[in-house]
Amino acid sequence: MVRKALFASLALAPITIGLHYLVHPPETVEFVLAAISLIPLAWLIGEATEHAAEHTGPGIGGFLNATFGNAPELIIALIAVNDGLTDVVRGSLSGSVIGNLLLVLGASLVAGGKGMLDRFSSFLSLGLIAFATLLFLIPSVPSWGGGDPDTDGLARVSTAISIVLLIVYVVVTWYSLRRHTALHIASDDEIEGWSFRSALVVLGIATFVTALIAEILVGSLEVFAEKVGLSEFFVSAVIVAIVGNAAEHGGAIVVAARGKIALAAEIALASAAQVAVFLIPAVALLSWLIDPLSLSFRPVEIAALAGSVVYTSLILFQGRSSHARGYLLLGGYAVVVVAFFIAGDRT
Repeated sequence: MVRKALFASLALAPITIGLHYLVHPPETVEFVLAAISLIPLAWLIGEATEHAAEHTGPGIGGFLNATFGNAPELIIALIAVNDGLTDVVRGSLSGSVIGNLLLVLGASLVAGGKGMLDRFSSFLSLGLIAFATLLFLIPSVPSWGGGDPDTDGLARVSTAISIVLLIVYVVVTWYSLRRHTALHIASDDEIEGWSFRSALVVLGIATFVTALIAEILVGSLEVFAEKVGLSEFFVSAVIVAIVGNAAEHGGAIVVAARGKIALAAEIALASAAQVAVFLIPAVALLSWLIDPLSLSFRPVEIAALAGSVVYTSLILFQGRSSHARGYLLLGGYAVVVVAFFIAGDRT
């Protein structure tokens, strides 16, 4: 029954896109429609990822979901760069990493309950995020004394940091995928459901439509935020980050609820690491085609990133999943949300 309802609700996406371009309804209506439309799209991406993982194993399945799921965030970020909303870009990206670590992973563990995780892979992802956070300090600290966070000098420093992070990402991803391929040898007898090619096609189409819907939602967020009295930083670091991560949210929770906790954890952790060492530097480099973006994160963002890595590492230290660990991660995310709300916009 639930599956039929989700399949039927996929029709909301083309309806929302059609209304946006042909009817131009009020922005608050667009916000609600776009938010609802993202739910079945996220479920579809999770469904396709699960079928793809039957052919590749949880490690590569998590990588595929992270790659396809983060595409909307890249589009959202570049649109915001083009509009000159640099703090919105940085807030949405840092909030995305934190949201994957605490919110998505926490919800997955709550949905999945007890199980074993790939401890090596988990801490590899956490190590990448910690490394990226340390590098982000280089362009961030000079802007903490009230200086301009978007100077050309800081943008050039951010470019060098971005190149380093992308090199690390390529090397670690190559090693990680080889490791997961060696661990998982699929046979024709064990594979049921969609073919690998069909799963990839569905992932690609669902990701493209998700990007269109996310753009509509972000375009209506400013009016929504103004009406409810929220700061632009809070909207970007919490609401936009959650919207951009809709695919990971749905995908991880769906597969966790079906007992595939290792895959769910891979989705959340691989996505967080991919945002930190691939998406953020990619946005910084591509921004030179539009308007150079520096990676000058605010103190509250750096503190939240570092704290989330340490907190998640402590909870996952034994490589086990449980409902209690999930609730602890969700509690940590609630603390971060309150901190972002108090911080307000950069002064």
